[in-house]
Amino acid sequence: MTVAAVVLSWNGREYTLAALRALEGEDVDTIVVDNASEDGSAEAVEREFARADLVRNDRNLGYAGGMNVGIRRALERGADHVLLLNNDATVEPGAVAALVAAADGAAAVCPVIVFAEGGNVWYAGARFDPRRGYNGRHVTQVPDDVAETERACGAAMLIPRAAVEAVGPFDEALFAYWEDADWSLRARDAGLPIRVAPRARVRHEVSATTGGEGSDTALYYSVRNLLEIGERYAPLGRLGTWRRTAVIVGSHAAQALLAGRPGRLRAIAAGWKDFRLGRFGPRPD
Repeated sequence: MTVAAVVLSWNGREYTLAALRALEGEDVDTIVVDNASEDGSAEAVEREFARADLVRNDRNLGYAGGMNVGIRRALERGADHVLLLNNDATVEPGAVAALVAAADGAAAVCPVIVFAEGGNVWYAGARFDPRRGYNGRHVTQVPDDVAETERACGAAMLIPRAAVEAVGPFDEALFAYWEDADWSLRARDAGLPIRVAPRARVRHEVSATTGGEGSDTALYYSVRNLLEIGERYAPLGRLGTWRRTAVIVGSHAAQALLAGRPGRLRAIAAGWKDFRLGRFGPRPD
């Protein structure tokens, strides 16, 4: 069974190099997809990891587009499994083998993901119901054995070749944030389970290259894409849609205000507006 690890890089050079160093002890072919970084990330990878397959995109394709490039390259190289990693995620020893051992018949297998600082659990599974507005909360109680969950986490997930072929690529219209939820819903519709393997561990800086979970970028894409996914998979009619919209917009606004960043309300409003206009892909300048 061959595994290709796809590390998606967009700036964050030192994170990318750390992610690649952690993979050196694992039995994987390494593919780095660089989303037009401007900090010398691609050049640094070439210098330190000459054996890695480096793909340079001529523009930032976001998470969805960048990972799709890497997945296609992995399948062209004959990989049986594709391990997707954010560049700010580092695998702990033995993680890849534990993921592969749990992958038979699954859409995806995710590790337990812990914060890079402190080691507290960030993800041990996640819920996702598109009918609801306040949604997608992570489970932090680690299961005793391999367990099913509702949503994969794109920061670190292993996908068997058969699942890629059955479920298809990430939706590039979403660009970044919640594309893993959309993919998970399609996997569930195809009857394929998503699993968490507790013996696989990954450390994660959590949205380091986009400014953190409460950044303007994260809030914009999160609002726009959650609204789209809800309407796509669970249309509720006019009244139900407005209720769900109020919850999504309101919860993100509360996040911005509690963080003492009222200026970020503009990013939330822009995400809502672009959803209504049907404007997807990268955020307009």
